[in-house]
Formats: sequence, C-alpha cells, structure tokens
Amino acid sequence: DVQLVESGGGSVQAGGSLRLSCTASGFTFDDSVGWYRQAPGSECELVAAINGYGTTVYGDSMGGRFTIALDRAKNTVYLQMSGLKPEDTAVYHCAADQKRPGVGTRVNFDACNMDYWGAGTQVTVS
Repeated sequence: DVQLVESGGGSVQAGGSLRLSCTASGFTFDDSVGWYRQAPGSECELVAAINGYGTTVYGDSMGGRFTIALDRAKNTVYLQMSGLKPEDTAVYHCAADQKRPGVGTRVNFDACNMDYWGAGTQVTVS
C-alpha cells in the first residue's frame, strides 16, 4: 500500500519557522510531488510543488517564504516555512503523482487532485 506520512507540524508564533517532512512508503517520488494546505472553511490551496522535471512552483500567497525540496535518496519531500503568519494556519498535506509511461508531467497544480495524499499535519500560527 502507498502511504505518505507527514511530520513536523506544530504551533508557532508569528514570524517563526517550521520544517515539514513527508516520507513515502510503497511508493517512489518519481513524478510530481507537492504540499497543499486547507484551513477550516477554505478550499484546498497549493503551497509548493516540484514537477517531474524538477521545476518548482509555489502558490501565489506564499510570498517567497516557503521552500520545497525533494531528497530522492530518502524518498522524502520537505517544506521549509519561515516568516509564518496566522493566515498560514491550516492542515498541510503532502501529495504525489504516480508516474505513467508515455504521459508527461503535471503542468497544472492548482487543482488538488494528485494521485496520492497524506493525512496531513496541523500547523497553527498565533
């Protein structure tokens, strides 16, 4: 079974930093991988992603404060967050696409529809 397990969430004060990690089991990050977030009453939102070519993309509201990184040797994707704001409070989910032969890598990351999802880790900024 494929499992994506996030860790590193928690409660921080505004201006603080957190690093989230997501490790996959039963699956290799060989195509697009990303972080999404969802706050209560809000829609799922792209935070950051890396496509199958290694190109990174960030959500419009991240303002250069977040950095995504993929360690293929560890099969782990990270999200370094700094300058956190109360509006960053949300559940952060790791997600990934299954590489398909003959199919190009994802070009649209706005829809929260990657193939596999983790249960999420709560980030609370006060």
